[in-house]
Formats: sequence, C-alpha cells, structure tokens
Amino acid sequence: MVNKVEYPVDQVRHWLEPGPVVLLSSHWQGEHNIMTLGWHTILAFSPSLVGCMIDAGNHSYEMIRQSGECVINLPTVDMAETVAGIGNCDGDDLDKFSRFNLTPEASQRVAAPGIAECHASFECRLHDDALASRYNFLIFEVVHARVKPEPAWPQTLHYAGEGVFRTDGEVLDVSHLFTKVS
Repeated sequence: MVNKVEYPVDQVRHWLEPGPVVLLSSHWQGEHNIMTLGWHTILAFSPSLVGCMIDAGNHSYEMIRQSGECVINLPTVDMAETVAGIGNCDGDDLDKFSRFNLTPEASQRVAAPGIAECHASFECRLHDDALASRYNFLIFEVVHARVKPEPAWPQTLHYAGEGVFRTDGEVLDVSHLFTKVS
C-alpha cells in the first residue's frame, strides 16, 4: 500500500470538483451569454434545486441576477476545446454563440436559450440568493429539462484545475445493493 503524501490545500479541487463541467447560458435585455461553470451541486430532488457558485466579476453573474434565470447545459467530451474557450473569454464584448459556432435553442419556460450541441439543457429560475452577496452562491430550481435519449451515459468533462479535464469512466450498476425506499 502506498502512503498518502502532503498536498497543497489550494489544489484540492483536483480531487473534489463536484460533477461535470456545464455551460451556463443566460439572457438579459436582448443579450445572450454563455459561461463555463464547474462549481455546482445538487441540493434537493423535489423541487429540483441546484446550487451554483458564479463569480460576481463574471458577465453572466449580473445577467442572471437581473433576469433571475439561466439554462444549465451539459456538454460532452467532444466539446472540450469549446468549453475551455468559452471559459477563457469575456462575454461582455463578444457573442459566444457565434464565436464558438453554437446553436441557441429556444427554451420552454425561461428566456435564456439552451445550447443545441449539448447533451442536456436544464431550464432554471433563481430560487434563493441569500448566499449571493457573501459567497456568490445562487440556488436555482430546474423548471424544465430536455435530454438527448442517446447515449444513455454520455462522456462528460470534469475540471481538475490548471486547464486539465478528466472524463468519467465506465458505469457501475450496484442498484441491487440499494434497499432503502425513497
């Protein structure tokens, strides 16, 4: 067995990033924007609540605060360069849909567009912003969801820091061990 070694605490995101990197699309006063987001977490199942950490300096932050909505889009591994590119440019001076050849997709319940190239789009309304001023943490309720039927488990991106993505591995089904009834 190999012993653990000390690790820089400011780099623990390498191990603990919560889930797949997403593309957050927003709309406010006739303008669309997209940002790359890795800091999100599921908070509740019903209603479906998702917490997102969005830096206040990000152009999307103010658009989302003003509109009270966004779309969480799930990109797949083939979009890695697009995801990185979107995360490394500012939306206040360019149209990221055009710049990255992405197709805005009309949403059903919010004004923000989905991204057609992504595997899934989750339309969200701001549910709670009590932690926004202190932590830039916004809680959204997913009010409508659209997911491509195939593949059932697309390969997604997980940010490890410093420009490195991991991808998820094989699916392990141990559902037979789950005996608790929800």
